[in-house]
Amino acid sequence: MATQAEFENAVEKSKTLTERPSNNVLLQLYGLYKQASEGDVNTERPGGFDFKNIAKWDAWKQQQGKSQEDAREEYVQLVSSLAGK
Repeated sequence: MATQAEFENAVEKSKTLTERPSNNVLLQLYGLYKQASEGDVNTERPGGFDFKNIAKWDAWKQQQGKSQEDAREEYVQLVSSLAGK
């Protein structure tokens, strides 16, 4: 399991990736980050034409039921694979 420190290091590393990940990967990172840091989605789904925030909310919702520890571990692994380490 990834520690909180490893998670925080991965968050910082994600901000310095040399290559921008695809939108799908960015949404996956967002969903895992929110699940790891806040747990299950706790807000209403955005409505109307707020497509960006709808996509982010949906990515977080997909992680629902996953423990914060598991989400933290998956986030660290995904960032490591993107960073090439």
